[in-house]
Amino acid sequence: MTEIDAKIDALVPAWLYLPDIAEMLDVEVTRVRQLVKEGQLIAVRRGENKALQVPAAFIQDGKVVKGLAGTLTLLRDDGFTDEEMLEWLFTPDPTLPGTPAQALGENRGTEVKRRAQALAV
Repeated sequence: MTEIDAKIDALVPAWLYLPDIAEMLDVEVTRVRQLVKEGQLIAVRRGENKALQVPAAFIQDGKVVKGLAGTLTLLRDDGFTDEEMLEWLFTPDPTLPGTPAQALGENRGTEVKRRAQALAV
C-alpha cells in the first residue's frame, strides 16, 4: 500500500474508498482491508488525505471482479509491484481490445491471465 505515481493515477478512471467498497460488498471495512492484505485487491494512498483507495473497476455487481485475484497473484509472482500491476491492468492494449482491467470486467479473464503468464517468459 504505497502512494501512487501521477502517471499511473491518471490511467485509472475511478477510485473507491475502502468504506464504500465494504458497503458495495456488504462486508465490514476490516474484511476489505483483509482482501487488500491477502493480495486480492490493490489499494494505494492517494488524494489530499492520502486515504487508501482501490480502482472502481475491481468491484462489479457487489463482488470483486472475477479473475482479478488470480491475475494479481500471477503478476506478483512475476515480480510486479502494486504500481506496475495497476499500470499493466489499466494500459490500453489494442489486441485485447481495451485494458486488461476492462477485459476482466467483461468476463474475459482467461485471456488476461494468459497474457499475464506470458510476461514471465
